[in-house]
Amino acid sequence: MGESLKKWLKLSKNLDPREEVDLNLRVAVSLLDTGFNKLMDSYNITGAQYNVLRILKGVYPEGHARCEIATRMVERASDITRIIDRLEKQGLVQRDRTSEDRRMSITKITKKGIELLEKISPHLTKEHLESTKDLSVEECLQLSALLEKLYTNKM
Repeated sequence: MGESLKKWLKLSKNLDPREEVDLNLRVAVSLLDTGFNKLMDSYNITGAQYNVLRILKGVYPEGHARCEIATRMVERASDITRIIDRLEKQGLVQRDRTSEDRRMSITKITKKGIELLEKISPHLTKEHLESTKDLSVEECLQLSALLEKLYTNKM
């Protein structure tokens, strides 16, 4: 077992390798989330709100229905309506009713939302570089491939 995990969890015994993988992932995600959330807090948005903006920027100038945004989220959020409400109050997205079904709205990112993502982008790139500074590009690709193997059949 890795010494860093033992030290982090204050363990003296070795773990089953599969449990070790799980715990290493959880520790890594916790540390990555801390930096990411701190960055998002400095821009007065949450990680989930950033995720919605990122999704909508990807289809700009078009938009997505709420259910489509929900299926594209990195972390599935049950409160997608409230997330969009908060973004709309900040002027980062706008909702338009469709002519076919007035009950359905399409959410689109605004210029203000795009500008916010552009401000965040260099800082997020710096965060990515910092969090992977001890890995080579090849190791990043290898780790990414291994992580995809963990969840590919769970989608």
